[in-house]
Amino acid sequence: MLVLSEKQIRSMYTMKDAIQDLEQALLHYIEGKILSPHRTVLEFPEKNASALYMPSAMEPIGKTAVKVVTIFPNNPSVGKKTTQGVIILSDTDNGDHLACMNASYLTRLRTGAVSGIATKYLAKETASTVAVIGCGGMAEEQLQAVLEVRDIKKVMLYNRTKERAHAFAGRIADLSPEYEGEITIMDDADEAVSKAEIVICSTRSETPVFSGEALQPGTHINGVGSYLPHMQEVDVQTLQKCSKIVADTIEGVKDEAGDFIIPANRGEWSFSDLHGEIGELAAGRISGRESDEEITFFKSVGIAYFDLAVASAAYEKAIKQGVGSEVDI
Repeated sequence: MLVLSEKQIRSMYTMKDAIQDLEQALLHYIEGKILSPHRTVLEFPEKNASALYMPSAMEPIGKTAVKVVTIFPNNPSVGKKTTQGVIILSDTDNGDHLACMNASYLTRLRTGAVSGIATKYLAKETASTVAVIGCGGMAEEQLQAVLEVRDIKKVMLYNRTKERAHAFAGRIADLSPEYEGEITIMDDADEAVSKAEIVICSTRSETPVFSGEALQPGTHINGVGSYLPHMQEVDVQTLQKCSKIVADTIEGVKDEAGDFIIPANRGEWSFSDLHGEIGELAAGRISGRESDEEITFFKSVGIAYFDLAVASAAYEKAIKQGVGSEVDI
């Protein structure tokens, strides 16, 4: 079995790779060539934390994987990472366990990559301003993906604790060395949103983090933070202003996306308003952006085959480059 650390994966597998590999996986999913049962979530309310167990299999690549990821938001206060995980990758031809790899970086990378794909199809081609609402663990790869697919000139950062926004600003050069645009720390989320053509939301908030009234025509939103039914990053006004709302999977958001579940339960919004899934968008089965005036929203709660796609690609690249350590278990 090949063992791959986060450092080793980072050294060879990029956001550009992940976007390309995930877009291909989306097409396999639409073609019915992927098994990806609903994940199991264990919550630890006393820690405001959760553990996710996510299996999947992909016929075209002949591999299956299971990811175990833990999300403990208070970990940074004790010097640990918020998100930690492992992926076990196996061969569906003979059952061989091929690799055990760090999943923390791959989780953030694939979550960013699918938002990048959504941005590619839903954001204005000329979009050049981004507002990042929430500068925690997932925000870096979210921004990195947007920078990969759009020519961004200005990044606005908002976080409830301004120190975290400043720290994030200092890391942007490492994330995307080619970025030479402006970076601004904002005092108000609504002001940031009102000046942005792309909005990134990656918080664990249980109440909306900005007002839908702040959204300007032509804005695209990526929402990845509220992945449990009691979490809500965006308000109902945001949903009502959107002409297209796309989900990673409709089944997933119906079960887990508080952004939708909460207003639907109040009778303020309906799941019938969903435009479709990201795979349908990538396959051309549903339309992407059709005018510069549309407000669009992509909602992702995550699904296991995203992890399988990037884990398999990283494994194949590691084998070719001789990266990792072989162990006999």
